[in-house]
Amino acid sequence: MPDDPIQDLLDDADERMEETVSFLRSELKTIRAGRASPSMLDNVTVDYYGSQTPLNQVASVSAPQADLLVVQPFDTNALQDIEKGIMKADLGLNPNNDGEKIRIPVPPLSEERRKELAETARERAEDAKISVRNIRRDVKNEIQRVVDAENLSEDVRYGAEEDLQQITDRHTDAIDSLLEKKKARIMDV
Repeated sequence: MPDDPIQDLLDDADERMEETVSFLRSELKTIRAGRASPSMLDNVTVDYYGSQTPLNQVASVSAPQADLLVVQPFDTNALQDIEKGIMKADLGLNPNNDGEKIRIPVPPLSEERRKELAETARERAEDAKISVRNIRRDVKNEIQRVVDAENLSEDVRYGAEEDLQQITDRHTDAIDSLLEKKKARIMDV
């Protein structure tokens, strides 16, 4: 049975890996999968009075139709800056400014673009797996340090490393599951 400092390390690893999975989940939401979704613009920042501000803090974004996004600024003076921010985000979208709001038609995805988006999703999932493996490596080293410092038995270390591997596998499986769901939504025509 792992003792307290080792259990604390395992709990910390679990929490950090869960944060990685959660971050991946939010990253995947920004990748377009067919329908227009306000979350497509989550990573857009706007140069608002000299500072980079997230789009959702200067405007509301809605998707009234499957192929249209509407950005309604809280301050109409920011229309040009919002339009520039959307263009700079390089999402492949063409915003249309009518003086009050910005309409963004969302074109249907070509097969080639779907494959590019699926590859982007795969790359982000791989980055998340690397992060999880780095956390595992750091915690494994820390477990070794605690075992040496407190003269614990090798059985304690092996048990803790097995628990750590189970935590790692669970989070890696969650990453794979998120990726498969996203790829299926991207490739669904």
